Amino acid sequence: MKLSIRSVLTLILIAIPLTGCGINVELPFNTEQKTGPSVTDQIQVPIPDAPTPLDVNLSFGAGKMTLLPNPGQDLLSGTATYNVSDFKPEVTVDENGVSLKQGNLKLNAVPTINETIKNDWSIAIKNHLIELSIKAGGYSGDFEFGGLAISDLHIADGAANVKLKFSTPNTTPMNAFRYETGGSNITMDKLANANFQTMIFQSGAGNYNLDFSGLLQRDASIFIETGLSRLVISVPDGVPARVNFEGPLSKVILSGEWKQEGNEYYLDGQGPRLNFTIETKAGTVTLQNP
Repeated sequence: MKLSIRSVLTLILIAIPLTGCGINVELPFNTEQKTGPSVTDQIQVPIPDAPTPLDVNLSFGAGKMTLLPNPGQDLLSGTATYNVSDFKPEVTVDENGVSLKQGNLKLNAVPTINETIKNDWSIAIKNHLIELSIKAGGYSGDFEFGGLAISDLHIADGAANVKLKFSTPNTTPMNAFRYETGGSNITMDKLANANFQTMIFQSGAGNYNLDFSGLLQRDASIFIETGLSRLVISVPDGVPARVNFEGPLSKVILSGEWKQEGNEYYLDGQGPRLNFTIETKAGTVTLQNP
């Protein structure tokens, strides 16, 4: 069977992040030999006796992952539902923190989750000082981080559909927020509430909506590198911002009070400032000021 260029690129984008999740990919794959009855495991990880910030590492291949704040006492709690026995989640606790990963499944193809294969995590995270790392493949993610205490956040995924939100302020200053993704659809809301000092966003072709509303408590630097994509950046009224573009650029669309000076764009305001450096390869960037 002859694969199109697009199919090959999709395979690469999905497969590369999976190598960091303990999942091997080979061809071909007969899903009927792997699936079985759906099983739901309870996830319950108490706060370990270890120095803070704790390392919390989540490794997920494909499927759906939901993360939200945990009002209870456990560091992690929730469920994992799957119908492939090798998807059974594994928990490791050591002197540095906690790792939760999808089981070490040796697939014979790129693991596309559909009506045949089920893999669904719903995990709540305690408001405890953590460094959070998420590695995933081609999946759907719904992340609510409002009110948590994340000192560093790193997300790396493949061809993903992700909605991420900080509904309320992060309860500790965040050093760095880094997001690396393939050809994806990513929406991030109320990013000012993350209270990061530095944000790095690297992506392939896709659609990306970054909303920087919320409580901006200090100056923040945002570095964005993206491919042939549609990028929308939204900054609320009254927040000063400056955007500097590097590299080739096809189109910049301005909405609201954005102004231009040469290759720079800015918003007037008072208080802490957002400083953007953007490199895009022939993409479209929309600067919004709702």
